Amino acid sequence: MKAKLMSSFAAGLIVAASVCGVVYFFEPAKATSTEVKENLPLEEMRNELFTAGYLVYSEEEWEQELAKIEQEHKLLLEQEKEHETNESPAEPTETIIYKTILNVASGMTSIDVGNALVKGKIIDNAMTFFNEVEKKGLANGLRPGTYELDSEMNTDEVISILFK
Repeated sequence: MKAKLMSSFAAGLIVAASVCGVVYFFEPAKATSTEVKENLPLEEMRNELFTAGYLVYSEEEWEQELAKIEQEHKLLLEQEKEHETNESPAEPTETIIYKTILNVASGMTSIDVGNALVKGKIIDNAMTFFNEVEKKGLANGLRPGTYELDSEMNTDEVISILFK
């Protein structure tokens, strides 16, 4: 761009900004709202707000509502306590028995078998099973095969089935 063109453009911007400033500062202020609402009585304000979907409470009414809710809450808690004390705890009538089919492959150790029995929910602890097998000296007597076991069996019964 040439220098003369550049200075002409700058002078135009200055003139435009000046005109905008004069118009902004010297124009009379216009009212944003010409509509003046008169003060409504309390009931009319409540009705206006109610029709708009709002509920309006005085401080006293609000305290009464809170007290009423607290009373209802206390009654519900008392009813729950009475209900709990009236009911005797029910004895479990059913016991869950887990059955599993265990496939013992050659090369498995008693620790591997114990872990599989824990996964099948036949025993609770694999190390207890391993220690019991070691105590009886049956670690080398594990027989490969497929066995059906259930959670009603005790550790000695499981060991007698799996080891020979």
